[in-house]
Amino acid sequence: MRLDVIPEAEMDERQRALADRIIAKRGKIGGPFKVWLHSPELCDRVEALGAFVRFDCSMPERIREYALLVASRHFDAQFSWNSHLDKAISTGIPAEAVEALATWGEPDFGDDVELATFHAFATELLTTHFVSDETFARAREVFTDQQLVDAIGLLGNFTLLSMCLNTFQVDLQADRVPPFPDVRGYAKVDPTTLEARTR
Repeated sequence: MRLDVIPEAEMDERQRALADRIIAKRGKIGGPFKVWLHSPELCDRVEALGAFVRFDCSMPERIREYALLVASRHFDAQFSWNSHLDKAISTGIPAEAVEALATWGEPDFGDDVELATFHAFATELLTTHFVSDETFARAREVFTDQQLVDAIGLLGNFTLLSMCLNTFQVDLQADRVPPFPDVRGYAKVDPTTLEARTR
């Protein structure tokens, strides 16, 4: 990681209070919070938003988990992808769809209209930075207005998370195979070069 982890003994009162709150909700001070504790006021607000969109927003759990994966893929955030891959699949997202997303393929969600609709909505927004009238209308047929607003909260939060993890190069999980063919460590690579090296 590019920043030093603040030892508990060196935390000020505000940082200690935040650390206690994070541990109570999440069980530990994980990757991005090691960064955000350097800015306690930002940490406070980001943690609250993250807790809301992950645990309490109006979207179903599998959509919340898929939002994290799709934002992670678009920002090449391997740490958050690795942290949530198993959880995402356990919520009912097909493993084959997750693999397709990782390799820039077209995910097949079977008869899950919510996942297919959210994928189209999120991918269009993250790729083009806009949502067409047609895509928005389809999303509104499937989701409530509140859910669509929460969808933007999900994608915005997970985009912020991805940028934090990549900028400060939070240590990647040693027990995970790199999930994206075009990324190694914290850099883009040519996947065909990697394939040649492994033959």
